[in-house]
Amino acid sequence: MTIQRLKIGLAGLGRVGKIHANNFLHQTPRAELVAAFTPDPAEFAWGRQNLEPYGVRLYDDYDKMLDHPGLAAVAIGTATSVHAEETMKAIDRDLHVLCEKPLSTDVEVCKAVVQKAKIKPQLKVMCGFSRRFDDSYREVYDKISQGLIGRPSIVRSQTCDKFDPSGFYVAYAAWSGGVFVDMSVHDIDLTLWFFGDDAIPKSISAHGITAVQPELKKYNDYDNAVGIVEFHNGKIAYYYCSRMMPHGQEDTTEVIGTEGKLSVNINPQRNFVNFYHQGGITREVPPNFVGRFGPAFVREANEFTAACLDNTSLPIKLTNAVKAVEIGSYLQEALVTGKQIHFDEIGRRVEKAQL
Repeated sequence: MTIQRLKIGLAGLGRVGKIHANNFLHQTPRAELVAAFTPDPAEFAWGRQNLEPYGVRLYDDYDKMLDHPGLAAVAIGTATSVHAEETMKAIDRDLHVLCEKPLSTDVEVCKAVVQKAKIKPQLKVMCGFSRRFDDSYREVYDKISQGLIGRPSIVRSQTCDKFDPSGFYVAYAAWSGGVFVDMSVHDIDLTLWFFGDDAIPKSISAHGITAVQPELKKYNDYDNAVGIVEFHNGKIAYYYCSRMMPHGQEDTTEVIGTEGKLSVNINPQRNFVNFYHQGGITREVPPNFVGRFGPAFVREANEFTAACLDNTSLPIKLTNAVKAVEIGSYLQEALVTGKQIHFDEIGRRVEKAQL
């Protein structure tokens, strides 16, 4: 019996692109990685060594990759600045698309992607929020759906990266959209999942500091920031993002309900090993997001592939990707201006009267 396989091309062979390459190549049985694109010579060399031996055709031109014979889908893991453009080009070629978050740092551009996708409803177009595919977060969603914590009322969630002294994140800040759009967008997406897609912000405020990378100030960005979103349905989300953790990746979430609480990774650890020694008891922490969410990326690849082949619903609405960036952008604005932003019951921005 011949197994139907999704012929997929990959755009970008950077850190996230390599994850997708290995997942589609080795851990997604119903997918066949047939092509990959990168304009970067070092990434191209990596592709020659790690992809070409498996029959993957390499391209240094994205448009030419889209013309690869039999191509049915594209996974996009390039720089955020070209996510939207590459997604829309793929839609124009009648290809399914899995695009890394965010679709764009510009809300209007995100909306344009959604509108183009609506024109071709037969295509599966998904923005990859990896935490939606994590076993622990799915269990939290299931328990909330079962009513086990009553009405979820407070979300406290954080994305905290290990400190990188190389200066990478300073350069990255020039086009990342800021810490809330780049980092907290994951936590915002979780909030929309747990509180409901129809949750409408009432007020947004944020504060930040540059504790270890003062060079970020030239890009109006911070290495530590806290944001609060109050929703009209009587719920609140609190976000903390940081790029100065000395010990490793620390992404944690709490959902507090009227009858209980759920938490994920509150005491982060790489595995179940504790090292007992004269200095105390030590456990290791994942060095980066791959150590924490590697299996989630694998599930993401497999579920996207299944949706394309079986014509089933995607697990994430594309409109949620727009809303997450929109809230993240407002948080970033509040962070830079120091002003609280207000909205009416249907989500329109309003100026609050000064008493």
